[in-house]
Amino acid sequence: MRCPSCEHAESKVIDSRTAGDAIRRRRECLSCTERFTTFERMERRLPWVRKKTGRKEPFSREKVLHGLMLACRKRPIEEGQLEDMVRDIEARLETAKGTEVDSDMVGKVVMDVLRGVDDVAYVRFASVYQNFESVEQFRDAIQPLSGAQLDQHPVGGDPQ
Repeated sequence: MRCPSCEHAESKVIDSRTAGDAIRRRRECLSCTERFTTFERMERRLPWVRKKTGRKEPFSREKVLHGLMLACRKRPIEEGQLEDMVRDIEARLETAKGTEVDSDMVGKVVMDVLRGVDDVAYVRFASVYQNFESVEQFRDAIQPLSGAQLDQHPVGGDPQ
């Protein structure tokens, strides 16, 4: 593990402890004595993601976590819940048959997980992922969540 300060290749582990599904290691550089933290996580066999353009890229836990963080911004969701959601998404994708999945499938899995956690975060993610362009698309996404028929009046319109 290279030191983030001096790039020296050798360090010693000062402390190790579990941190969810990872091992947190506190290290000290053998050259400059700078201390830094690393996380060790088991490598999973996740499929490659086939983008709409046809390009393929490895599944990115960081991209999914970032998307979840944006959708859950200012919502009563803790960091630990976000990590749990990412693990759930990874587990679902690991069970997918084959070595590739469409990016569309990844988005649907994320939406499914979010729907079970927070309706507002679900609608936020869906609006970006499905590229909503009208109020009707929002209404269609919200209607199954509310279980009630939403009135058909335009936003800001007179409900008479």
